[in-house]
Amino acid sequence: MEERSAGALIYRETSPSRVYLLLEYPAGHWDFPKGNIEEGEGPQETMVREVSEETGLKSIRVVDGFRNVIEYYYNRNGKRVHKQVIFFLAEATDPDESVKLSFEHRQFAWKPFDEALGIVSYQNSRRLLRAAEQELGHGGGIDRLKS
Repeated sequence: MEERSAGALIYRETSPSRVYLLLEYPAGHWDFPKGNIEEGEGPQETMVREVSEETGLKSIRVVDGFRNVIEYYYNRNGKRVHKQVIFFLAEATDPDESVKLSFEHRQFAWKPFDEALGIVSYQNSRRLLRAAEQELGHGGGIDRLKS
């Protein structure tokens, strides 16, 4: 069984450091907003829709050239699912726009890079954060995911 999703690493430029938006899912893990690509949607359209639905953020600017893909397997109803998630990098551009979580998440946090690395639950998420930080010019790591 195959499943395709799209999501984003959302960041804000703040003083003294850039912060990333993390979401706590009901299962207890921390990750980024993402969701299934619906029929007729492209990955970037899905990402914009999912960010809006899950966080309430509508003022985002997609960073050109950042498109990373992660893949993993999980079990759903006794079946093995191969999931592919396309991640984009986007800046939350309105400093006055606040996060309004959907029912799909328990809480959120804006965290600087180093703290975000310690909070996200999965190795793939840490690699995404490093790639985002590198893309934004602060050399958070050299791990690049396949795209």
